[in-house]
Amino acid sequence: MPPKKRNSAATQMKELKPGAESSSPDKKESPELSVKKHRDKDAEFVTLSKSLHVTDLVCDGAWKLWKTVQESMDEVTDSQKRLWGTCLFVTVIEMDVACFTLTQVLKAVSLNVKEFMGLARKLDVNLDTISTKVNSALTRLEKKYDVMLALYQRFEKTCKKIFVLTSDGKERETMRTCWTMFLLAKGRALQMEDDLVISFQLLLCTLELFIKRCSPDVLQPLYKSSISKVQSPPTRTSRRNQSKAKFRPPEPEVDVQLLETLCKENECNAEEVKNVYQTSFSAFLDSLDLSRSPDFPQANDIDQQYEEHYLKSRDIDGRLFFDGDETVLAPKVEISQVERTPKKNLPDEDAGLIPPQTPIRAAMTSIQLLRGDLTSSGDHPSAVLATYFKNCTVDPTQDVLKRLETLGQLFSQRFGQAVGPRCVVYGRQRFALGVRLYYKVMEAMLKSEEKRLSVQNFSKLLNDSTFHKSLLACALEVVMSTYGESSFKNGGYTHGGGDTAETNVCFPWILDVFSLAAFDFYKVIESFIKAEPTLSKDIVKHLETCENLIMERIAWRTGSPLFELLKQEHEIGVAEQVETPASFSQPLQHNHTAADLYLSPMRPGSRVLPPGSPATPSSQTSSQAASQTPRHPKSNSLSLFYKKLYRLAYTRLKMLCSYLLTAHPELEPIIWTLFQHTLQHEYELMRDRHLDQLMMSAMYAICKVKCVDLRFKTIVTAYKNMPNTSQETFKHVLITEGHYDSIIIFYNQVFMQKLKTNILQYASTRPPTLSPIPQIPCSPYKFPNSPLRVPGSNNVYISPLKSPRMSPGIMTPRSRMLVSIGESFGPSNRFQKINQMVNSSDRSFKRALDLGSTPKPLKRLRFDVDGQDEADGSKSGGDSTLIQKLAEMSSTRSRMQEQKMKEDAESRKE
Repeated sequence: MPPKKRNSAATQMKELKPGAESSSPDKKESPELSVKKHRDKDAEFVTLSKSLHVTDLVCDGAWKLWKTVQESMDEVTDSQKRLWGTCLFVTVIEMDVACFTLTQVLKAVSLNVKEFMGLARKLDVNLDTISTKVNSALTRLEKKYDVMLALYQRFEKTCKKIFVLTSDGKERETMRTCWTMFLLAKGRALQMEDDLVISFQLLLCTLELFIKRCSPDVLQPLYKSSISKVQSPPTRTSRRNQSKAKFRPPEPEVDVQLLETLCKENECNAEEVKNVYQTSFSAFLDSLDLSRSPDFPQANDIDQQYEEHYLKSRDIDGRLFFDGDETVLAPKVEISQVERTPKKNLPDEDAGLIPPQTPIRAAMTSIQLLRGDLTSSGDHPSAVLATYFKNCTVDPTQDVLKRLETLGQLFSQRFGQAVGPRCVVYGRQRFALGVRLYYKVMEAMLKSEEKRLSVQNFSKLLNDSTFHKSLLACALEVVMSTYGESSFKNGGYTHGGGDTAETNVCFPWILDVFSLAAFDFYKVIESFIKAEPTLSKDIVKHLETCENLIMERIAWRTGSPLFELLKQEHEIGVAEQVETPASFSQPLQHNHTAADLYLSPMRPGSRVLPPGSPATPSSQTSSQAASQTPRHPKSNSLSLFYKKLYRLAYTRLKMLCSYLLTAHPELEPIIWTLFQHTLQHEYELMRDRHLDQLMMSAMYAICKVKCVDLRFKTIVTAYKNMPNTSQETFKHVLITEGHYDSIIIFYNQVFMQKLKTNILQYASTRPPTLSPIPQIPCSPYKFPNSPLRVPGSNNVYISPLKSPRMSPGIMTPRSRMLVSIGESFGPSNRFQKINQMVNSSDRSFKRALDLGSTPKPLKRLRFDVDGQDEADGSKSGGDSTLIQKLAEMSSTRSRMQEQKMKEDAESRKE
C-alpha cells in the first residue's frame, strides 16, 4: 500500500516551533531532556539528544524529521547516528533555540564541517525537508568556515616566517594564544565575520602585538630587525617591576615599522591596516586592559573569553584549526584545486615565480590592482571633468559635491551597521575609492560621448541625479566586490520577515542604501564596463551577474519604474510595443550608451521637445530632433532591457530543454513562444517573481498539452543543476499578496488560470505562430585572451599566443600540455593524449565536469497538491519499476553531461 499522506517537514517545523514563552529564559518547559517521554524513540537517538542537551520539544521535532527522511530515502547510505545529528541540527535552526554548537554536534557524530554540510543538504530528498531558513544558515556557516580556514592557513605560513622553533615549544604557546586572541578580536569587532579582508587585517594587527612583545631570541632576523629601536622588548619579569615600568615611556599604540614589514610580506595595504589597528583593534585592546600594558595577554583569560563568545555564537570553535582537529580538516580536493589555477603569460625572468592563488592572495592582489589604477585619480573632479561641468547650461558641480557628501555619510553609516560597530571608518575608505572610480569613469564616458556626438554640453545628463547615483553605486559595487564584501544574497531575494539587522553588504544592498531602482542601475552597467578597461575579469563577471539578477527578478519588484514604462508602452498599441518578435533574430547591437538610456523617456506624458529647446537631450543632435514629428517617443532603455531579457530567457530555456527534452526538440520553439508571449503580454505575472518560475511553468504547460510525460518534479530536479539557481526560486513563489508557496501551487492557482486559453491553443489544429528564436550574441563582457580550460580536463588549457618569443612552458606550468600554433609541440602522441582526454567517456572524466553529479529523480514531491505527482492533480503511475527509474536517472545524467560538453566547446569557439 502507498504511504499515508504526511505533512511536509517544513510544515512540521512550523507546528513545533516554540512560542515566545518557551524560548524565554524563564520558560516553563524544563531544558533537561526527560527520557521517560521518549520511550517511543530509538534509545541511541535519545542518548544522542541528551548528550547535546536538547529539550523535549527539539527531540520530538528531530525524530519526526528523521522519520520523514527515512521514508523518503530509497536507502540510508550514511550511519543513522550521523543522520540523527543532522536532523537535530536542522530542527534547532528551524526552531531557533540554543541547545548546542555546530562543533559539539560534529564531534558527537564524528563528522567534519564539509561532510556535515553535504549531508544536511542530502536530507532534502523531496526539496522541502530543508527550509530556506535552514539553507540560509548552512550557507552562512559554510562561508564562515571557508574564511576561517583561509585565514588559518595564512596564519600558519606567516608564523613560520616570524618565529624560531625552540626546543621547549614556547613558540607554539605564543602562536596558540595569538590565534585565539585574533578569533576573539574578530568576533567582537565584526558582526559580519565572513569579511575576509578586514579579518585578515585584524590578524596582522594581532601578530604585530605579539611580535613586539616577544623576546627577540624567538624571532626570525627579519622581524627582529623590524621592531622599532625605541621599542624596549618586555621581559618575563615585567610584572615584578611594575613600579619601574611607569618610568619608561609608554609603548606606542602601533609599531609602524613592524606593521609595515608585516604588510609588505603579506601584500597588504599598510594604511588600511593602520586604520584597522587604530579603530577596531585598539578598542578591543582597551576592553582587555592591554593597550598600554607591556605584558603578554594571559592565555587562560583569552581562552575563557573566546569560549564564551563561541558558545554564544553556536557555530564553529575556531581554536580547533590550531589543533588540527578532524572536524575542521580541509577537504584535500579543495587544497589541490588551489594549485590548479592557470598562470597568466609572463616574461622569462618571472616564469615559475607565481605562488598558488590562495583566497587571501587573490583578494590582496585585486585590491592592489584597484588602488593602483586609481592612484592618478583624485578625490575631486579632474581639470577635464571640471571643464565638462562648466560647459553645461546649468553647472552641476555644486550638486555633485553636495550629493557625494550626503551619500558618503549614508553609505559609511550603513556599512558600519552591516559589518561592525567600529567599521564606519572602513566604509569611508571604500567610499573614497568609489568616488575616485566614479570620477574616472564619468570622464571616460563623457569623452566617448563627445567623440560620438561632437558636442560638449551635457547639461541634461550631468544634471540627472539618477544617472549620478547609478554611476556612483556601480563604482561602489566594484570596490566592495574587489574587497570580497559583495556577492549575491539568495539571488536577489528579499521577502517578508527576514533579519531586522543587516549582516551583509551583498548585492543588491547598495541599491537599498541609495534608494535606487534596479532598472535605473542596470542602465549604467554596460557603459561602465566599456569605459573602464582595467576592470578584472572577475569584476566584469560580477557586474554581468548583477545585470542578470536585475533582469531575472530585482527589476520586477513592486514599485519599479519598469512597470510604469511597460504600461505606457502598451497603451500606445501593438505597433509601438516594447520589442516586436520580428527583431529577435537581429543581432543585439551593444552600442547604447548610458546617455541614451538615462535620457530616453521615463515618465508618462513625456514628449520630444521642439527643436532648439535648451533641454534637448545631449545625446540627440539638433538635426535628429528637427526631423522628428512630436509624438510619444519609444524608450531606448525599455527596448534594450527587453532585448537582453529575451536573450537571457531563451538561453536559460535552451539549457533546461537540453537537459530534459532532447527526445522532443520540436517542443523548444513552442515553449519559447508561450514563454515570450507571457513576458510581453502578461508581464504582471513577473511582479515580485522570478523569470525562471515562468520558464518552468511554460515548459510544464506545453509538455502537458502535447502529451509528453514530463513531471514537475523532474523539471525542478534538473533546474537545481543549472548555474546561478536558488532553491527559493521553486520553494518560495508569490501566490497572492503576502502569501508564498511552491512553484506547483503557483502553476495551478496563478499561471494556468491566467494563460489557460492561450495554452490550450497549442493543442489545436491551428496553434499560434511561433516566435522567432533570439540570436544569442557573444557577450560584450567576455575576455577572449584568457586561458580557457579544455572541457572535461582540469589540466589542459588553451590560450592565444601573444608573443612569438613565448613558449608553452612559460605560459603555464610545464606539467600541463599546451598547443601553441606555429611552434614545435613535440611527438604526435602528445596530441593523441589530448584527444583522448577531450573525447574520453570514462566515468572519472565525467565526474570532473563542473556540473557535478545529477540527483536521482525524486520519489515524491512533498509540496505537490495533496501529495500527488502532477501539478494539475492527476495521479502518477504507481507501477514504475526499478529498471525504469534507473533508466531515467542514466538518461538524465547523460543528457546533462553531453550538453555541458557541447556548451563548453561552443564557448571555446566564441
